[in-house]
Amino acid sequence: MPVPPIKTQCCIAGGGPAGMMLGFLLARAGVDVHVLEKHGDFLRDFRGDTIHPSTLELMHELGLLEAFLRLPYEKITRLAAQIGPDRVTIADFGHVPTRCKFIALMPQWDFLDFLADQGRRYNAFHLHMNTEAIRLIGQDGEIRGVRARAPDGEIEIAADLVVGADGRHSTLRREAGMTVDDLGAPMDVLWFRLSRQDTDDEETFGHVEAGRLFVMLNRGTYWQCAYVIPKGGFEAVKQCGLQALRSDISFMSPFVENRIGEIADWDDVKLLTVAVDRLPVWCKERLLFIGDAAHAMSPIGGVGINLAIQDAVAAANILFEPLSARSLTLKHLQAVQERRQWPTVVTQRIQIAVQNRIIGPLLQSRERPRAPWPVKLFNVFPVLRRIPAHIVGVGVRPEHIHAPERFPVT
Repeated sequence: MPVPPIKTQCCIAGGGPAGMMLGFLLARAGVDVHVLEKHGDFLRDFRGDTIHPSTLELMHELGLLEAFLRLPYEKITRLAAQIGPDRVTIADFGHVPTRCKFIALMPQWDFLDFLADQGRRYNAFHLHMNTEAIRLIGQDGEIRGVRARAPDGEIEIAADLVVGADGRHSTLRREAGMTVDDLGAPMDVLWFRLSRQDTDDEETFGHVEAGRLFVMLNRGTYWQCAYVIPKGGFEAVKQCGLQALRSDISFMSPFVENRIGEIADWDDVKLLTVAVDRLPVWCKERLLFIGDAAHAMSPIGGVGINLAIQDAVAAANILFEPLSARSLTLKHLQAVQERRQWPTVVTQRIQIAVQNRIIGPLLQSRERPRAPWPVKLFNVFPVLRRIPAHIVGVGVRPEHIHAPERFPVT
């Protein structure tokens, strides 16, 4: 039996941070919105799990911070690095201009479930799980909605606005014939877990040695580990063997040697292919891209999820009125790009500078590094730690909630 078509004001492809936040905020403002998430749940590992102070500030502005912080999380108050023999504290979030002066490490599935639960409080919010947007539909060359693959068959969703929030491999972006500018990345990352013991240091930190970079994130009961390798170098790492990888990790962090066997085979190691790219144009008539679909970020600073959320807040602030009045034009969508493009470009330039000037040469070096004198200044003048803390924790042009709550919750 054919699935009846749906008509709505906004259809969002992708239930990640950008899509879920935008759907929630638009529904809160009275805009009828359908969010399509291709998976049946949010339980996918090794995704961006850092909730930065700027995002926690948004939770406060929405009156949800207390409930949000009841979810399980770990705090990062400082970022430190071991560069050869030198240990340096690089960032201290104790002075960021937000209520929460820390990064919350929270499983992304908990964050997305929280946003979904908040969205369901509004009659205008419709979340479709196991439903994947597969193509754009149009009439006379104008986009009119999407066709999606749902559990009961394909369905058409007619919408005044289609938002592509379906990630760095966006199906809708390809359907629209839009291509990204690849800005390049000299590295990929291997992700894996190691158990954490009570005697371990609590601080999240990175360790830099000749040709090697290793980061450990404190997740309470375990360490989420990132081992940085040259771009396309995973097969070379495999050829050297699993024991060679274990030995490198033990050298970088000797305190985990007694549990390094937890990396039992290559199935325990996940490859994150790093990409930094950006759409030159984020929109067409009745079509907008945000989050990773508009700009893939490097994992440096863990800012990707927060940039995506900032996109969603800006889009909701700008679009809720024209969507409500059925008066949406291309200029409204262009205003979203104009608002978010500059902070995206600045952040990516910082990431690219770090990649190309520090990480790339480091991965090719065979000499033990020392902390450069500008980095050593963070230990000499602790006040300098506030600068990277602000860049990472708050970012460039942080957004604030302006879209109102127009209708009472259900």
